Amino acid sequence: MYGHVEKLAQEIKKGAASVEGVEVKIWQVPETLPEKVLGKMGAPPKTDAPIITADKLATADGFVFGFPTKFGMMPAQFKAFLDSTGGLWRTQQLAGKPARIFYSTGSQGGGQETTALTAITQLVHHEMIFVPIGYTFGAGMFEMENVKGGSPYGARTYAGDSSRQPSQLELDQAFHQGKYLASITKKLKKEQAA
Repeated sequence: MYGHVEKLAQEIKKGAASVEGVEVKIWQVPETLPEKVLGKMGAPPKTDAPIITADKLATADGFVFGFPTKFGMMPAQFKAFLDSTGGLWRTQQLAGKPARIFYSTGSQGGGQETTALTAITQLVHHEMIFVPIGYTFGAGMFEMENVKGGSPYGARTYAGDSSRQPSQLELDQAFHQGKYLASITKKLKKEQAA
């Protein structure tokens, strides 16, 4: 809503696009809140990223799903989109495709790990391959001097009262996450084609 996930998404896109032969697209899920409610929340206008439909997922080789945290889990807008993917689930069109997640939380106690854990269930039911970032980001995972989101589950930022923007370290981790998943997706696609 306030651009935190969008900023991480742009860095993930840059990271993925740095892998030769990889095409990257950013989509957004449909908004479910009325304009009047969004106005009262002080939400800025949406980005120009196209709105995704479930059928578009079947054309991708891999995914990095991003969302803000709402009460310790993905927000209703993202869950509603995933609920629309029943046809893909029934035909197993997403089975075997690598996926990872990234997200923003309002605070350190804002549901950072519960958001990841509840999101993974969506991937599992589609038989996607969850590819965590683990500790592949190296020393950046252990930064203790500055406020930093991110965990072995994926890149993350702290939004605070929405005025805090992703730090350079958080953006670097997002870039790494995109590059890492693109590399794994490319390897899997090559093996499947062999």
